[in-house]
Amino acid sequence: MDRDLSKIRNIGIAAHIDAGKTTVSERILFYTGKTHKIGEVHEGTAVMDFLPEEQERGITITSAATTCPWTCEGIEYTVNLIDTPGHVDFTVEVERSLRVLDGAVAVFDGREGVEAQSETVWRQATKYKVPRLCFVNKMDKIGADYEFCVGTIRDRLGANPVPIQIPIGAADTFAGVIDLLEMKAYAWKDDTQGLEWGEVPMPEEYQDKAIKARAYMVEKAAECDEAMMEKYLSDEEIGKDEIKRALRKGTSTAAINPVLCGSALKYKGVQLLLDAVARYLPSPLDKPAMIGYDTRDKNVMLERKPDVNEPFCGIVFKIVSDQHGDLSYMRVYSGKVASGARIINSTRDKREIASRIWEMHAGARKQRDTAEAGDIVGIVGFKYGLTGDTVCDADHPIVLDKMEFPEPVISMSIEPKSANDKNKLGEALQVLRREDPTFRSNFDAETGQTIIHGMGELHLEIITNKLRRDMKVDVMVGKPKVAYRETITRKAEAQGKHVKQSGGRGQYGDCWIKVEPYTVVEDDDSEDGLLFVNGIKGGTIPREYIPSVEYGIRQAAKSGILGGFPLINLKVELFDGSYHDVDSSQIAFEQAGILAIHAAAKMAAPALLEPIMKLQVVTPIEFAGPVQGDVSSRRGMIENAEQRGNSQIIDALVPLASMFGYATILRSMTQGRATYTMEPHVYAQVPGNVQQEILASLK
Repeated sequence: MDRDLSKIRNIGIAAHIDAGKTTVSERILFYTGKTHKIGEVHEGTAVMDFLPEEQERGITITSAATTCPWTCEGIEYTVNLIDTPGHVDFTVEVERSLRVLDGAVAVFDGREGVEAQSETVWRQATKYKVPRLCFVNKMDKIGADYEFCVGTIRDRLGANPVPIQIPIGAADTFAGVIDLLEMKAYAWKDDTQGLEWGEVPMPEEYQDKAIKARAYMVEKAAECDEAMMEKYLSDEEIGKDEIKRALRKGTSTAAINPVLCGSALKYKGVQLLLDAVARYLPSPLDKPAMIGYDTRDKNVMLERKPDVNEPFCGIVFKIVSDQHGDLSYMRVYSGKVASGARIINSTRDKREIASRIWEMHAGARKQRDTAEAGDIVGIVGFKYGLTGDTVCDADHPIVLDKMEFPEPVISMSIEPKSANDKNKLGEALQVLRREDPTFRSNFDAETGQTIIHGMGELHLEIITNKLRRDMKVDVMVGKPKVAYRETITRKAEAQGKHVKQSGGRGQYGDCWIKVEPYTVVEDDDSEDGLLFVNGIKGGTIPREYIPSVEYGIRQAAKSGILGGFPLINLKVELFDGSYHDVDSSQIAFEQAGILAIHAAAKMAAPALLEPIMKLQVVTPIEFAGPVQGDVSSRRGMIENAEQRGNSQIIDALVPLASMFGYATILRSMTQGRATYTMEPHVYAQVPGNVQQEILASLK
């Protein structure tokens, strides 16, 4: 008998660092019976933080997947849950998880509301059209303010939050929640770790507030459903089922975001959150069919419905290196695949075998015979798959949209300590590149060093720790370096002429190009920040040589002209040239392209670009002055400073180059009481005096 896909929920837990995502996940595992002992992040015993690094630091580094059952209103649901990191250095984990999820729970700190990384994960979820519930956690925290949090969701995220619960009390007085659909109050018993919970009398002083909040909820639900809106406008009585249906419809289409509250650490509110996941977040059937193209003809668009009888199709969204071979996490969108099945990786046109299929539970796993539409599973046996690849039935090839990942902003040198480690380092880096699409590495022939590139200091620190501890490669690391870029600041034109005559057939390639500054937009044909335009008229360069000119230009742009950094944000137009009937060749025109871009870029006032970071510092008010002064001294531009309770929140744009070691300095400046988050924002031109210093340091 086929499974009922309407009873499956593929959800993720996403939020700013320290909002309590993993604690919420641990409570979900406990209350669904998946674990029999609650793991705690602060004790290093969380099931979902199963890596040694995560347990030591108390943060999530890699997304963990698990499957658990939940019964709501007598119906049993299967919840496939992914707990994602909050730290911006591991944003790829959030990105690739959201790509394959049907819904998400955005967790917010009850005192802080929307924080810097909350905005990033919200933006990622919007990009992949993932419906969201909001859970205001830590309502027991001093300074917790539910209405303030709902306001920040509305104002800072531009969302449409609709509270479907209100808290009873806050901070020390937080005692439970009022469900606005049922108009009932609920409380949890601490001494049973929240396993015993149920209805309690609604406090009188909350009755008027609950009535008003319910009226707002009903109004917002009516806006999502025409039939309910007619009843609402006619003042007819509206039943609970109609409100539920409208809320579900509004949530699935991302028109509204239901808001719930609780304290996961103090065991309050998680069961009602699970009920809301079952009631309001979409099942695989509620999502539109996946659209892709036929590998045999890219102009033919195909679709795959979430149906077990459709041809098999899935996406590999994560790869973990394992002692028994790579473990590939896969979301199945249509059809089914059996253990041992031969399938194809249509993105790379390679044949694969799904040797074994596993149902994942963080670091543990359970073997399965098949995986069907709607499942999230682990596969052992794939040899070629990378993150974002489509795998499908060999007789019905399709390629789904690929994922895009941010470019690394920081690099450092890494060297093996011994000859034995040298051999192991190459293999280890290859494994890490397969696992993490935001990690890059290359060998610098000039210095004889291996350079690794990542998203931040913590990212590279985790990578080096992994090399030493998990892969047993002893390495020495250099100081982190910024990933600069180069650009041009004005228009120029130049000739590139490659002529060689050495007896016999010679080489002849001649081209003229114009270059100008250009801002890359999503829908144009630019690649690597460079837009190439073919303006040749009258066949001054034969058509077959034009791709060679473009190739030469693009290859030369990768190593820049000032300091060996990639050249970006420019438009190159090939507008004239000449050729020789006998001596012209593709290689000659490739060389001409290289000479032309070098000459033109030198005349176009080249400049260095540096990554500018979005910085948010939360500091006690008494340290706000020194913190702001320090940010300004780092060439930072303070955009906003607002007071929230006893804290000052400072938003600024700061060059990454001036932020190395900032964590230590901020701690010493604020007696360890301030926190900060930082994420890549934009590349901007380096001031002239700083550019001279950077280029001088490279010589």
